Amino acid sequence: MNDEFYMEKAIELSVKAVENGNEPFGAVLVKDGIIVFTNENQIYSKNDPTFHAEMGLIRRFMEKTGITDLQEYTMYSSCEPCFMCSGAMVWTKLGRLVFGAGNDDLKRILGNEGCSSTKLVFENSFWKPEIRSGVLREKSIRILESYFSSHNKG
Repeated sequence: MNDEFYMEKAIELSVKAVENGNEPFGAVLVKDGIIVFTNENQIYSKNDPTFHAEMGLIRRFMEKTGITDLQEYTMYSSCEPCFMCSGAMVWTKLGRLVFGAGNDDLKRILGNEGCSSTKLVFENSFWKPEIRSGVLREKSIRILESYFSSHNKG
């Protein structure tokens, strides 16, 4: 299986997040070609503005497994992780990050200027996961545009 396969799963979770009353973000954690954990954005259903897809995945996966070192794992995220989630990836030493839409895409959709949150965090941290961006980017952008055309972020 390839990056596109796992990104498709992350994007499916972003759609599921919206169906469950949350914002359109999803994340998948993979090790040795096997999906080991998934999570969707749950900021509204959990009443927790920090329960982003990636942060929630890390929190729940580590609580369930006791694993705190993610060097051997790849995370697939439907959209570039925010500063908070990128910071969590540093502290857990995530091995690889693959994402669809970029933070600059999201900010454009929201009518703001954007920047690469992962680049800023990882360049200034002790840990730098391998990054691949833009996987199924257009599909992820369409979902974000559809959602935020009728919803405000936050």
